[in-house]
Amino acid sequence: MAFIGAGRMATALISYVYKSNISKSIFASDKNEKSLSNIKKQFGIKTTKDNEEAVKNSDIVFICVKPQDIDNVLNEIKGAIKNQLIVSIAAGIKLKRLESKLKNKRVIRVMPNINCLAGEMAAGFSAGKFATKEDVGIVSAILNSAGVAFHIKEDLLDAVTAVSGSGPAFFAYFIDAFTKAGIKNGLPKEIAFKLACQTALGTGRLLIERNLSPEELIKMVASKKGATVAGLEVLKKNKTKNILIKTIDAAVKRSRELGK
Repeated sequence: MAFIGAGRMATALISYVYKSNISKSIFASDKNEKSLSNIKKQFGIKTTKDNEEAVKNSDIVFICVKPQDIDNVLNEIKGAIKNQLIVSIAAGIKLKRLESKLKNKRVIRVMPNINCLAGEMAAGFSAGKFATKEDVGIVSAILNSAGVAFHIKEDLLDAVTAVSGSGPAFFAYFIDAFTKAGIKNGLPKEIAFKLACQTALGTGRLLIERNLSPEELIKMVASKKGATVAGLEVLKKNKTKNILIKTIDAAVKRSRELGK
């Protein structure tokens, strides 16, 4: 398994593949020597500055570069691709463009998220027209082993990018606000932070494990004239839900722009 690009998202994926022993051999390539040095030090895997070398020695190739770098990378590696499965995590780069550049090779496009570092990834992926059922199964198994992943139509991947790809940053923003509010009201910083994180973690788990809707959980917590109701009234008064929807919409719009 090769990873072209050794940035944050590649490192997160490599971390889980390495820990789970999904692949017996992992290869990483990057033009940045510092990134390669960090990856090699962390995982002890093979590294190279030559993208072609990484591709030639792999069966599955993850392309983990920025959208603006995708064409240069594809031009570098297309000659080395024979029967490898290509998995792209470049945001916004469509399957048609990838297949055209790679002369109709087997391609799957993935929108992962950074939470795979904690084994809690939320991802979406779409298969190109030359990818096989076996390819879909392999990628699905890899992604689901690090969290949850959904095989969806490609035109929905921009929404996945916004909800779960960008989502960790948005939730971290909320946790930061919760932490600062806790500190303002007398809690030690470390306690406020851990309470906020655990509450976010537990809320998601409770919703999933008990198959609850958000509305049902709100009713369970919000007793009449209680503290929760007082807080919810502030959220409603300030139209917080509309702000959050606009936040996701802005991320979706930008994801679509990146793909053009």
